[in-house]
Amino acid sequence: MTYSIVARDAATGDLGVAVQSRFLSVGAVVPWARAGVGAIATQSYANTAYGPDGLELLAAGQVAASVLTALTGADALRSQRQLGIVDARGGSASYTGRSCFAWAGGRTGPDYAAQGNILAGAAVVDGLADTFERGGLRFPELLVACLSAAEAAGGDRRGRQSAALLVVREGGGYGGANDRWIDLRVDDHPDPVAELGRLLSLTRLYLEQPSAAELLPVDAALAAELRGRLGRLGWDPATARAEPPVFAPMWPDEAEPGDGRPAVGLARPLPEGWDAVWQERLLAWMSVENLEERTAAPGWIDPRVLEYLRAASPDA
Repeated sequence: MTYSIVARDAATGDLGVAVQSRFLSVGAVVPWARAGVGAIATQSYANTAYGPDGLELLAAGQVAASVLTALTGADALRSQRQLGIVDARGGSASYTGRSCFAWAGGRTGPDYAAQGNILAGAAVVDGLADTFERGGLRFPELLVACLSAAEAAGGDRRGRQSAALLVVREGGGYGGANDRWIDLRVDDHPDPVAELGRLLSLTRLYLEQPSAAELLPVDAALAAELRGRLGRLGWDPATARAEPPVFAPMWPDEAEPGDGRPAVGLARPLPEGWDAVWQERLLAWMSVENLEERTAAPGWIDPRVLEYLRAASPDA
């Protein structure tokens, strides 16, 4: 009732799992990964101990094939299990127990293992594997494309319900405090793979920073547009709605001054019609919209922020 791919990005070392199933909240069961260690998918009457136990064995230096043998060899119900593993060096292994429901099987290659059970046929796993081997996309998007190809080949014979994407990299989590770079779950949805792709696009929007080369200079014409659009949304500094600020300190006397949010690029002179007050209004609006990661230095704006602002404030 599930198909998945575990994979490694040979260029970056990132590790990931993408999975779809006719099962509620498949992301709570199947995907396991640790940066610099490996990735595991456990499915078909899933033994969830395969995840943490397998990662510990990989962290101790074992390769994917030996970890697979150790996990399944110690499991009395191994004939009902399915398992895919990729290690940090790109070694891969896939296991399908002889009691898994048809069609069930897997395929491996350098940097990936693809597997599934209760599938429309072998073409579903081939869709996962062939798409990964063709590449041509950024790693997280490639994993979602693998799921899309598998679904197009017939997918899970029982239908579809949930999907998940887990990609880990060292320091890739929010604020750099852990390795959970992308951790998305679609727990119950009529088209979970498409929804997973939509959530990945939002993750890119909200949590990635632009490069300095991407920024647009705020000239007088763009400043006029920004004032008009922010004003239509209630962020004109002359309006009552703009004060007090949305993020006023709960206990002002306790608040300590701190460094401002890091900004991309170097500040440039502000044009006519755009001053520090308007700049602060823009940043306040961005904070409410969770666009803080896309903060540009004064005198610049991220084109994706501008696109978002235009969509939020359509012309009359």
